[in-house]
This record gives sequence, structure tokens and C-alpha cells, in this order.
Amino acid sequence: MTSPQPIFGKNEEFFTLAQRRNVLFYHKGYFSHNIIAAMAEVVRLQLEVTGIAGPTRRRLFSSFVELAQNIMHYSSDALPPEGTAPGIARAGTVCISVENGHYLMLCINPMATASVEALHDKLEPLRSMTLDQIKQAYKVSLREEAPESSKGAGLGFLTMARDASAPLEFAFRPLDDDPDTTLFHLKAII
Repeated sequence: MTSPQPIFGKNEEFFTLAQRRNVLFYHKGYFSHNIIAAMAEVVRLQLEVTGIAGPTRRRLFSSFVELAQNIMHYSSDALPPEGTAPGIARAGTVCISVENGHYLMLCINPMATASVEALHDKLEPLRSMTLDQIKQAYKVSLREEAPESSKGAGLGFLTMARDASAPLEFAFRPLDDDPDTTLFHLKAII
């Protein structure tokens, strides 16, 4: 039997780190409705095989779908390029891992820098809300019309905040070589 080192080369470090960090699922690339459906099936099976309890599995799966749909609707890296035709796929990264007995849901996607303040103002209040307040806001949002800028019902972040065991964490990192684009980072602990 041969060592995998000559085959993996520089990528050996990535696989070793992913194994050490207990990565259950990782995807960096484009997201479309079909890709999300396929990944959701992989995540569902992975969560079942791992033996995660039903309620936790439901929260992880729900948050995964919300993260993937967020990328699909709002990533600024689109195929075909935005403005040329209806976007069918958008780029981003999703990772599910285990750390200290908790499941980490991580997401990164590029977004228009001009939209950062509005997204920040939408997310920041969720960090200080109690679970009851989040559930109440969720019910209110269900009854309201979706905001014009929303491609869903505006429930995605509320769903993730409701399912998380700690406040959602987020950050914005402007790209040095493209000031019109900022990387949006989101972390949910379940």
C-alpha cells in the first residue's frame, strides 16, 4: 500500500485539517437550486449516519438550507454575470463542522459593498434578541409581505437565529482588489 502524500501533494494539508476540525460537509463553488437540492440530500444523509439526535439534525438541516439559499439569492458572484441574464448559480462557501460538542455552520459569500450597511442593520438586532423575541419576530414576518429587496419571505436569518444555541456571528471583509465587493461571513452554532 502506498502513502497518499505523493498523490495529494499540497492538498494533504487541507484533508488533514478538515479531518482534525471534524468537518461533516464542505462546499466552495456555485449554488443553484439543483445543486442545493443535491447537497441537501448529502447533508441529510451525513447527519443521519453520524447519529445526531432528531431535533439537532432538524435544526442543522434547516440552517444549512437557509445558508445555501442565502448564497443562491444574494451572492454577487453570479453565473451568468449579474445583469446579463437571470442568474442560475451564485458562488459561496458552506461548511459544517463539530467543535467542543457543538455544530458550527459557516458561510462565506461575496456581496455588493453598497449593501453591507443594510445587512448589518438587519442582523445586529438578532444578536441581542431572546429566543422568545426571535420566535415572535418570526411569526410577525410570516404574516407580513416580503420586503421588496428580499427574494424569500425574509425568514432565513430568523430561522437560523431561532435554531442556533448562541447569537449569530457575522463579519464583513472588503476585498482589497475590488472595493465594490465585500465578503460576508456568517457563523451559527447549533
